[in-house]
Amino acid sequence: MQAPVSRSPRRWLIGLLLLLLVALLAWWLWPAAAPKHKEPAAHLTKSGRPGYGASSDPVPVRVEPVRVGDFPLYYKALGTVTATSTVNVRSRVAGELVKIHFKEGQQVKAGDLLAEIDPRPYRIALQQAEGTLAQNQAQLQNAQVDLARYKGLYAEDSIAKQTLDTAQAQVGQFQGLVKTNQAAVNDARLNLEFSQIRAPISGRLGLRQLDLGNLVAANDTTALVAITQTQPINVAFTLPETELSTVLERYRSGARLTVEAWDRGDTRLQATGVLGSLDNQIDTTTGTLKFKGLFENKDSALFPNQFVNVRLLADTLKQVVLAPAAAIQFGNDGTFAYVIGADDKVIVRKLKVGASDGVNSVILEGLKDGERLVLEGTDRLREGTQVEIVQDSAQVPATPGSHLQGQPSQDATQSGESSKAGA
Repeated sequence: MQAPVSRSPRRWLIGLLLLLLVALLAWWLWPAAAPKHKEPAAHLTKSGRPGYGASSDPVPVRVEPVRVGDFPLYYKALGTVTATSTVNVRSRVAGELVKIHFKEGQQVKAGDLLAEIDPRPYRIALQQAEGTLAQNQAQLQNAQVDLARYKGLYAEDSIAKQTLDTAQAQVGQFQGLVKTNQAAVNDARLNLEFSQIRAPISGRLGLRQLDLGNLVAANDTTALVAITQTQPINVAFTLPETELSTVLERYRSGARLTVEAWDRGDTRLQATGVLGSLDNQIDTTTGTLKFKGLFENKDSALFPNQFVNVRLLADTLKQVVLAPAAAIQFGNDGTFAYVIGADDKVIVRKLKVGASDGVNSVILEGLKDGERLVLEGTDRLREGTQVEIVQDSAQVPATPGSHLQGQPSQDATQSGESSKAGA
């Protein structure tokens, strides 16, 4: 009966021994684990963020030097191609359309024969008018002979003065009638000429709206065809009033401002022209002023009502400090760039930036010619960070595809030209 009572102290003893064993094991392993928790501290920055510039290894970066050069100042806008003149060709006389002398889309000159209306009714009308004119001309000639005879008789006092006056009035009556008949002849001849429909302007024809055999009326609502003058051609666009000062100053001085028309994707130059004219007032609803560029369009690259991206070369800034736009950084303290010093250490330089075309930016303050700027690898940089230049774009020879590694190609430079960016 006493055996179960003796087991309880034994269980307490075993549990106590296990607890002491665990405590001893923890004390034994503690010195070895502590250094493992101290190792990452070497990589912590002052802010406690690991891996940002505290390592002794140089940070690999790509750089590009600052240069001095000319900077074309472009203003960018959306434009619509408009024909210099547009004419809907209609018949000026009524009749049947019997001949068509053009092809759709054909380039024509002013005066070219386009179509013919049945001329027979107008020839007959002309003949009738000419016959009436001849009849009245004969009567006028007879009245003039009578008047001359009456003048002689009146001089001999053989007839009364009233007879002479009547003969003279009859001559005047026939003279007026002959003039009316001559006008009728001219009108009939003009209608006969109008039966031949000719191009009023030079340009390109559109699609034909009427076919042979149709009866047309004078000045019918349905035009035979439309002609658009596309050489030269215009491009209409607008600019905000905040960008007008430079453009207006140069335009009024007589300078020929270049206007470029790029395709809808803004990747291909379609035509180059000059600024032709501008509107006389600013649109108060949009705060913009309308401009019109003039293009020769000899290759017919531009079509009326086509959408284009317009770039107006307002001015060229001479010998300004230029920096790659990719090197410009933006922070809470403003615009800055990472400059590489002579010892390959980073210097954070605050900048004042002017115009930009997406590839290069004009630096008003903060940089000078030849200084190296970091293009890639900026995430790990701080003031005084040691860097390793893995590729200096100024030292890399120009090779096909080099712009893929940061050297802008000519196409990339052209496609990157955009509107002025403020400082």
